[in-house]
Amino acid sequence: MQDPEHDQRSIEQIRKSRNRVLALSLAAFVILVFFISLAKMG
Repeated sequence: MQDPEHDQRSIEQIRKSRNRVLALSLAAFVILVFFISLAKMG
C-alpha cells in the first residue's frame, strides 16, 4: 500500500502537467486565430 503523501504528490504532478497542456493549447489557439485574422485583413 502506498502512503497518501506519495499519491498526493503524483496527483499534483498530473494536475500541473494537465494545466500546462491546457495553457499551451489555449495559446496555440489564440495564435492561430490571430494569424487567421491577419490573413483575412491582408
